[in-house]
Amino acid sequence: MTAPIQHVAVLGAGSWGTAYAKVLGDAGRTVSLFSRRESLAAAIAATGRNPDYLPGIDLPYAVTATADLELALAGADAVAIAVPSQSLRENLTVFRELLPSAGPIVSLAKGIEVGTGLRMSQIIEQVGHVDRDRIVVLTGPNLAREIAQQQPTTTVLACRDAETAVAVAHASANSYFRPYTITDVIGAEIGGTGKNVIALAVGLADGLELGGNTSASIITRGLVEMARLGTALGARPETFAGLAGLGDLVATCSSPLSRNRSLGRRIGSGLTLDEAVAAGEGQIAEGVASCRSLRDLALRHGIAMPITEGVYRVCYQHMPPQEMIRALMDGPFGAE
Repeated sequence: MTAPIQHVAVLGAGSWGTAYAKVLGDAGRTVSLFSRRESLAAAIAATGRNPDYLPGIDLPYAVTATADLELALAGADAVAIAVPSQSLRENLTVFRELLPSAGPIVSLAKGIEVGTGLRMSQIIEQVGHVDRDRIVVLTGPNLAREIAQQQPTTTVLACRDAETAVAVAHASANSYFRPYTITDVIGAEIGGTGKNVIALAVGLADGLELGGNTSASIITRGLVEMARLGTALGARPETFAGLAGLGDLVATCSSPLSRNRSLGRRIGSGLTLDEAVAAGEGQIAEGVASCRSLRDLALRHGIAMPITEGVYRVCYQHMPPQEMIRALMDGPFGAE
């Protein structure tokens, strides 16, 4: 039986890492929030707020910030890793020697590694030397600022070992954050990755001033793409009808807080990818890398993903967004 979780180390003090640290603190846990930047750790420690990523949000007294990795991990019953997906491998080479030998390792990153096609849980297992039954994937509707503002949400914790997922759920649950557990790790990770790409596509349509019919079509057909690839990789189809699939997709595609939708809108309105990224003031939109890694996986497995392909061509082959929409409309007919 998994031991109760009282103290958690959160590695990464971006918006989502900080928001999850707040969730844990409000759930009655003590939390060490690690930032690689000493200046940010000092600012959080001094003010009880993260001025760079969640300005105006007060953190619980149970959350302490540090730039000392060894200190952050000391005595941790569980560790949450909240770094960008494409830097997870690099960070794990630093983290792994100090990770505890027991207890859950919670992955907050959503993405597929470019080049290898590995999911985040696979990188944690292989590079971090962590048993897969200890790895918990947190996904679902996770707009960080809304959660930090204590707006009610549900989420998904996916782990091969159901008891481990339940232990993390108990540690995370509070009055505004309600976790559900599943054992379909593959489905959770494909859903969490694919929704960023589809949100980019919705943003492109927004930037072109297209309407609700276009957005609804992209969201619905995007869900089909995600489920098609996920099931080919071994995921359960029903996962994509739940919080880890449809729930996360709707939140990311419809909210103005979505980095990926916002980036897509800027590109659709006429900015280049570099200009649109720069206008995002350093906020990382995972969909730019994810459209490439998901496309590679789809090609490797012979899965048709026309929306993902279109987003890839806009981002990496300079296809005008209008042509992407036209290509989707001119595709072959078929049964839904």
